[in-house]
This record gives sequence, structure tokens and C-alpha cells, in this order.
Amino acid sequence: MRPVPDIQRFTVITGHYGSGKTNLAINLAMDLRTFYDEVTLVDLDVVNPYFRSSDYAAMLAAHGIEVIAPIFAGTTLDAPALSPAIYSVFEKPGAVILDVGGDDAGATALGRFEDDIRAIDYDMLYVVNRYRTLTSTPKEAAELLGEIELASRLSATGIVNNSHLHLETTLATVLDSMDFARGTAELLGLPLRFTTIPASLADGFSHTPGQPNHIQDSYPVEVHVRTPWEDAPADEEVTD
Repeated sequence: MRPVPDIQRFTVITGHYGSGKTNLAINLAMDLRTFYDEVTLVDLDVVNPYFRSSDYAAMLAAHGIEVIAPIFAGTTLDAPALSPAIYSVFEKPGAVILDVGGDDAGATALGRFEDDIRAIDYDMLYVVNRYRTLTSTPKEAAELLGEIELASRLSATGIVNNSHLHLETTLATVLDSMDFARGTAELLGLPLRFTTIPASLADGFSHTPGQPNHIQDSYPVEVHVRTPWEDAPADEEVTD
């Protein structure tokens, strides 16, 4: 059984574009399915047409996970709207993961459910990636969260270090991000809840505190969300 971070039954995942929040949301939903009879993943990204969790609805459904997607998701229409079905998740007995669009514009959609969310115990995890432009320093990352919190009218409860370089991620990639993650958490006055590591590299990390390559509260994740060029065959040329 894979380890699952200690999070609330109702958890909001937010962060900058490219931070890897959608891949994290998918991993959490699939792992939580082990502990809950019902798991729902809500795609609240009505801004970015790429890398939405609803793009993986078939895979998630195969694992018994319900996906609530923006209306028109998966079509060529550029103006998806929020599904009324989202309101039902506040009455569900199982686990609920909300994958929120990046930046303050995407967080505005989350703000529409402020009262419903405040009425329950929830986590709002801010996903950071040291290797993402515009959030590569603790100061930049902290400023972006301020915009997200202002737009959503909700407060983050913790930081998730999801620093990665897609398929180029190595042990050093993760280890070199730890000072950034701790610095961001300290600047924001929030706990660093956990650090993700690619499941394929998990054997390279130590589980013993004080030993080389040890990361406290590490969470192995599978890479489900990939860019088009990462999925392309080696002999196929990918163009912009």
C-alpha cells in the first residue's frame, strides 16, 4: 500500500501553472480510493485548456473515482463553465479533491464556493515548484499565494513541495529544492506538509532521518500528466 499524506477529507489543490498540481491531485485521488468508498475529483480549472484533471476522467473512472468537470470540458469550446454538480460534493461522505486553476484568475472560480468550504473542515494545499518560472524564489512563491488567497477568499493550510523537471527529474532535482520549499513555508508561516518524489526514484531516498537523501514526509507520485512531446514516440518529431 502506498503512503498517503495526512490531509483532510476535503482538500483543495492550488498553485501556479506548471507546478504539477493536476498530477498531484490525480495521485491523491487514486491513493485515497484505498481508504474511502467514494472519491470525487473536481476539475475547477476553467482558465487553462491544457493539463486538466478532467482529461484523465476515463483512467480515474476505472479506479472508481468520480470526476466532475467544467461544462464543455474535452471539447473545442474555449469558455467552459462550472458544473452545477460541484455543489453536490459538499454533501458527499467520501473524499473530495478540488483541482483549482493556477494563479488568481483560476482561484476566482474557487471563491464562488467560499461559504460552502468554510462550513467544513478542509485543507487548501499550495503546490510550489522551484523550477517553475515566476515562482523560483520563496518571495515569488509567497506573492503568488497572496493573489490566490485574495481571489478565492480562502486561506492555505500548508505547502507542498512538488519541485520537478518533468521526466528529467533526478534525486538531486528534489534534494536541491528543499531549501526553497522550507524558505517558502517559513516566509508564509505555513507548514511544509510533504514533498513529492517520483515513484520511479523512491528507492533512492532514505527513510532514515539524518541519512543522505532523506526527505521528511516524502510522498511518491506516479507521473500521469505529461506534455505532448514527452508522450511522443522517439522517432516522431514534435513541433510547436
